[in-house]
Amino acid sequence: MAYLKQTLSSLPHCFRGTQSLFFRLVKWEGCLDADEENVNFARRDELNQTHSEEKEEQDATMTLEFNVSHQDPGYQSKAHMQGAQIKLITTWEAGWNVTNAIQGIFVLGLPYALLHSGYSGLFLIILAAMFCCYTGKILIACLYEENEDGHLIRVRDTYEDIANACCKKRFPKLGGIVVNVTQVMELIMTCILYLVVSGNLLSHSFPYLPVTEKTWSVIAFVTLLPCVFIKTLSIVSKLSLLCSLVHFIIIFIVMSYCLTQIHQWSWTRFRLSIEFEDFLVSVGVIIFSYTSQIFLPTLEGNMKNPKEFSCMLNWTHFFACLFKTAFALTAFLTWGEETKEVITDNLPASLKTLVNLCFLAKALLSYPLPFFAVTEILHTCISSSNHSDYRAPLFIVVLRGLALLFTLLMAMFIPHFALLMGLTGSVTGAAMTFLLPSLFHLKLKWGKLVFLEKCAAISLFIVGFLCSLAGIVCSIKGLIEAVGGM
Repeated sequence: MAYLKQTLSSLPHCFRGTQSLFFRLVKWEGCLDADEENVNFARRDELNQTHSEEKEEQDATMTLEFNVSHQDPGYQSKAHMQGAQIKLITTWEAGWNVTNAIQGIFVLGLPYALLHSGYSGLFLIILAAMFCCYTGKILIACLYEENEDGHLIRVRDTYEDIANACCKKRFPKLGGIVVNVTQVMELIMTCILYLVVSGNLLSHSFPYLPVTEKTWSVIAFVTLLPCVFIKTLSIVSKLSLLCSLVHFIIIFIVMSYCLTQIHQWSWTRFRLSIEFEDFLVSVGVIIFSYTSQIFLPTLEGNMKNPKEFSCMLNWTHFFACLFKTAFALTAFLTWGEETKEVITDNLPASLKTLVNLCFLAKALLSYPLPFFAVTEILHTCISSSNHSDYRAPLFIVVLRGLALLFTLLMAMFIPHFALLMGLTGSVTGAAMTFLLPSLFHLKLKWGKLVFLEKCAAISLFIVGFLCSLAGIVCSIKGLIEAVGGM
């Protein structure tokens, strides 16, 4: 599985997907009670069914509550003032989306990461969950400002709005342009990766059929054509739920087999010494398997009960950390030094085919979330001219169709795709997950942050910079070696 193996070992960000936890959570006193606001692409969706008058009236009265004592009864979000064009999602649905974003392909590379990072890898899995959860919260905090009465209200909708607010004095639009370009690059690359992985998995699941890997990618592409007609984030949430369930099936199968080999386990297989370059690869795999920041402003703004967002983020990352640690630990203890880059390659032939097919289903179900996000970002940018034709349903379908076709062409014809994606992910993944949230939080909230919060944001900025630099160096080195090998 050349493409997939290279991806797992060299790509920092791609989903970027696990996560499931999304139980209806008890309110914490410090939870963010954000007034629903349709964010980014969702707010422009005019095809959704209308809310009832009773629901619309109820939603319009909801207010932001950053702390329980801070409320602004007079504030209404644009989502509610637009009335019925928005179909809000539940906390469960938001949680399934986050779970889908932080439990992706990388989970199959975690045992291999432990092989090269030893005991420090277990610590990194926990630390990465904490860091990514924190940067998600401070990013959402940047959507809010205090009014004259000291009450927090939501004044921004998207990641782009936050960037523009930070650059408005000198370059009013520069921040938004940088963020949009970064988001589009990352999301497009993610969609392409899912097609590459799908073709690879089908090829290895049915090696006796005279079908090339590229032909399998085309077959996978055909199954994704309905994505062109997805209208709402609620539909994507349901697909994310199925994706998370498939993920748990994969985890259950692999861990069940590992538990049958428990008599072979030995803690002496863990390494105390590590090689620096291999360790950097492990850091990239572990840290960037938790990233979901691109989707968070949209998810929080479209929740029926935004005050549960912070709690949802805590529990999704907690259970993701728990599952990843258990999975990586049991798999590594089972195979030790023989652990492969993709853990399914260690399984017996019969189980390998079953897991590969499950993983194929997960890849196809994961595709709609980044695809929907990137097409709506593109549509928002194009329709900013207020041209009525750009908002027509037909134009939206055509735009999505072209984007879908573009991901297929890229997946089939780009040489050394995995290495190029690793280079892109090193820049975009670190930027969207650590660098920009920390920088924006410091810029917009500096006067209100206590000393420890400032130290935390600065530290995360440094961590993000180092991870990005290390990923860029490793990816460029891999590209040079690949070109030299040709």
